[in-house]
Amino acid sequence: MDVRPLTEARGHDIATWRYPGPYSTYDVGEVVTAADGYWAVVGEGEDLVGYCCFGQEARVPGVSEQHGTLVIGYGLRPERVGKGLGRAFATTIVDFAIDEFSPQQLRMLVLSWNQRSRKVAEALGFQQRAIVRSGKRDFLVMVRPVSSRS
Repeated sequence: MDVRPLTEARGHDIATWRYPGPYSTYDVGEVVTAADGYWAVVGEGEDLVGYCCFGQEARVPGVSEQHGTLVIGYGLRPERVGKGLGRAFATTIVDFAIDEFSPQQLRMLVLSWNQRSRKVAEALGFQQRAIVRSGKRDFLVMVRPVSSRS
């Protein structure tokens, strides 16, 4: 997998993705763009595997910016969720973030009920530091220092 600039066509594709059950909270529902800070994650044959975003676009309301810390957000294509791709997908994104932005620390905000995302974050060295409430949802604040690539 590789992280690439997001094309307009891929942004339109992402807007149509629908996740089942409680995961529907991850439905983007609008066209995301490279100008908004979104990137495409592609696999073999340029297949769109998912997307990622960093900084302001990945932050949830009520969680402040922290100097030297880069917030990472991502979404895996719905039909690929639960197929064992999470760790490789997230590793690709984390490694790209380190190379592209040179942060001192990385942060992910994971919905408290999302055990799949929590396990992926922990496998990549993220540790839970806090729980924050944004709107009616609780998020785990997961952080890791940037000592090396994943």
